[in-house]
Amino acid sequence: MLKSENLYGLLAERFALVPEKVCLELEDGRRYSYADLEAQSARYANLLASLGLRIGDRVAAQIDKSAQAVFLYLGCLRAGVVYLPLNAAYQEKEIAFFLGDAQPSLAVCRPGARTWFEPAARKEGVAQLLELDASGGGSLVEAASEQSPIFTTVASAPDDLAAIVYTSGTTGRSKGAMITHRNLASNAIALCECWGFRSDDVLLHTLPLFHVHGLFVALHTALLSASTIIFLPKFDSRQVLRYLGSTTVFMGVPTYYVRLLAEPGFTQQLCRGVRLFVSGSAPLLFDTFQEFQQRTGHTIVERYGMTETGMNSSNPYEGGERRGGTVGLPLPGVEVRVVRDADRPLPANEIGDIQVRGPNVLPGYWRLPEKNEEEFTADGFFRTGDVGKFSADGYLTIVGRSKDLIISGGYNVYPKEIELLLDELPGVEESAVIGLPHPDFGEAVAAVVVPEQGSALSEEEVIAFVKGKLANFKVPKHVYFARELPRNAMGKVQKNVLRSTYAARQYGGMSD
Repeated sequence: MLKSENLYGLLAERFALVPEKVCLELEDGRRYSYADLEAQSARYANLLASLGLRIGDRVAAQIDKSAQAVFLYLGCLRAGVVYLPLNAAYQEKEIAFFLGDAQPSLAVCRPGARTWFEPAARKEGVAQLLELDASGGGSLVEAASEQSPIFTTVASAPDDLAAIVYTSGTTGRSKGAMITHRNLASNAIALCECWGFRSDDVLLHTLPLFHVHGLFVALHTALLSASTIIFLPKFDSRQVLRYLGSTTVFMGVPTYYVRLLAEPGFTQQLCRGVRLFVSGSAPLLFDTFQEFQQRTGHTIVERYGMTETGMNSSNPYEGGERRGGTVGLPLPGVEVRVVRDADRPLPANEIGDIQVRGPNVLPGYWRLPEKNEEEFTADGFFRTGDVGKFSADGYLTIVGRSKDLIISGGYNVYPKEIELLLDELPGVEESAVIGLPHPDFGEAVAAVVVPEQGSALSEEEVIAFVKGKLANFKVPKHVYFARELPRNAMGKVQKNVLRSTYAARQYGGMSD
């Protein structure tokens, strides 16, 4: 049983011991201590109460990353209201859907977006709208500044909602993942244990706050260990180089590591004080994993998580191998299994559907009871939609998403297997394999290849490389060349976009 049922109460137990310690250090030199964090989050919690919000009400926030965004989030936890982070890239139609679905009592937007945000909020019945700008100003901050810096954190039950985070909606309407205080607290505790977080750590935080990686994984582990956070508004490789010398932990998506490796100043000497590099939110290419290791002497820790579950597994920080291309071992308290028909667990090295059970797993999706019945097994495992396999010694490898599975001529084709092979071909920077409609096979295997600069690869060369190495039904029928692969904000390749783009094309060789 957790000592505190409200996540904020659990965090505050740790940093109440070091009130004068720096919690947030901003790029402009401003610093906020843990005492400041306590006082500012109290002001926001009092503001929410003064606006009439009650336990369980929702606060939607489409705002830029700032210290005040952190205070607002923590204030929501303290007040027992549900925080709804929204991607800063969402436009009017998307925002209208989220506001209509979640029905927040308060929405917070950027001043520049108010002209279109306000009509959407009014139409969807949102009672109150405040503003927060990138520098930490706006009507929200002005209203909070008038509130008391003292607030008694509400006594939330473990299964009370702390947040609703909408999935990306790449295969249909977005779903609101209901995240509880228990989900977040259990995951933060497991990650601190797994990654050896300590109070003298300095986390370099360059991730966005609308996603679980930046908001939950990075922020919670640092706060739970009362670490210092160098809090930058976004990832900038040259700016990261300036701060790495005083950093002990860095978390990023694969794109961050690729960009760092492109910097001549990114050296082993610069990284000498960093004890932990973590990568997640999208697959890390094995070439990047190896190049990083050779360049810095550090081995990146890859882990596996999702919006609905937080983190599920991780390569070990110590006491085991950090195995490139895998996402490691299940976290303490988390059960992970790979199954096939009738949820039957599979032996090692057999590919199947990944299912997860544990205190980190969401109770369900917001106002979608029929979907919740589909997503959970009779014995309580969550169907992740990911496909993978376990090694004989328990390391999990993600093969792809079940929706990305290609069924060609009755045979199952797993794109990751082909992508790994294609990425070995000289002249290929990266690749993505998709299924396209085919009159005979149902789906035809197609590869989208990003060639290295100066490469003159042809479709015939790519196909010839795969032939003889994989079964014929896995060999791409079409090869397309593109300057880059479409990705979402967290670096995941958007295969739905690729399928839409190339579905009308019959044969490869065309460039974007």
